[in-house]
Amino acid sequence: MRPFDGRRVLLVVSGGIAAYKSAILARRLIEAGASVDVILTESAERFVGAVTFEGITARPVHTSVWDRPMAHLELGKRADVAVVAPATAETLARLAWGRADDLATTTLLAADCPVVLAPAMNTRMWEHAATIRNVQFLQRNGATIVGPGVGPLAEREVGAGRMSEPPEILAAVGRAIASGSALAGRHVVVTAGPTRAPIDPVRFIGNRSSGRMGYALAAAAWRRGAEVTLVTGPGHAVRPPGPATFEVETAGEMLAAVEKALTAADILIMAAAVSDFEAVEIAGSKIKKTTGGELDLKLAPAPDILSRTLGARRERGVFTLGFALETDDALENGRRKLERKGLQLIAINDATDPQSGFDVATNRVSLLDEAGNLEEMPVLSKEELADRLLDRVEGVLET
Repeated sequence: MRPFDGRRVLLVVSGGIAAYKSAILARRLIEAGASVDVILTESAERFVGAVTFEGITARPVHTSVWDRPMAHLELGKRADVAVVAPATAETLARLAWGRADDLATTTLLAADCPVVLAPAMNTRMWEHAATIRNVQFLQRNGATIVGPGVGPLAEREVGAGRMSEPPEILAAVGRAIASGSALAGRHVVVTAGPTRAPIDPVRFIGNRSSGRMGYALAAAAWRRGAEVTLVTGPGHAVRPPGPATFEVETAGEMLAAVEKALTAADILIMAAAVSDFEAVEIAGSKIKKTTGGELDLKLAPAPDILSRTLGARRERGVFTLGFALETDDALENGRRKLERKGLQLIAINDATDPQSGFDVATNRVSLLDEAGNLEEMPVLSKEELADRLLDRVEGVLET
């Protein structure tokens, strides 16, 4: 999985109860395609043994500067990114002050790769002026800080200081690796999931969209260095860490959120499955079923987000990638939508294809640009497809 394929990650584990999460992080990094070298501090070995990480990574674990001469230089030199998880208050202080008195600090001081730090400590330690000063110094010198989160702590307390979960750290590591993207520093707005059109207080008209495609695009754009605003309807897929996420329900709410986000946007990706129709009148109480009776439900067109934002997008020069889920004449309908709604690219997929469309892990699209060029893409996971689509977006932006 991009950007981890063939990359080497140096995982430094310092001494804290959250070290057990680092074993899960190591597994996730390997599943994503990275090779992982692990350094355990002396304190970390009291919480999680070396054999645990050796079993996960199939590589020797490093614990002492005396184990192998020049290991600190070798490990730092060959790493594409270093991540310290957990990063205790002591570890942050030693890194901020440039200490090099064990293998972990010596290696990190000698490494010239990006460094990601995942702090974990008691709330009072996290909020102490010395810790705040050390974190700010490390950030100014290029380190990425992930978390900490707020929640239950080891001391049966609740507050800030809980180490971020492995998926959030994994996303930050991926962002640190994926440098040099044409999306870096740009503002990308992504819509995802379904919208709902209520007909009474308990029922609605909707669709089966899970949000997976839009979430994959938002995650991939954020990983490439973009500032990402994700506007999502009530899909049931897991929200990606990183993007600023705004939850909406109706097409009107999604339109309002997109219009607001477009004031500072460079790119709009419309992956949401927006309801085409909504009830003319919404009943104030639950509509009762009557024996043998029929429900006459009058519908009107819901707000068309791409049409309503066309003028603003053209005025601001917003690059727009749209989606068209079709059941008939897919290419022709997609071509008409691209022209009618002022898109630069449109991804057309077939709702009748069991490997495409709603609530499946894969997708197959035909990608059409405004010059009429068509690319037929194979069946891909939605994560792989997101990267392929963003490659095309970057290609256009760089020309």
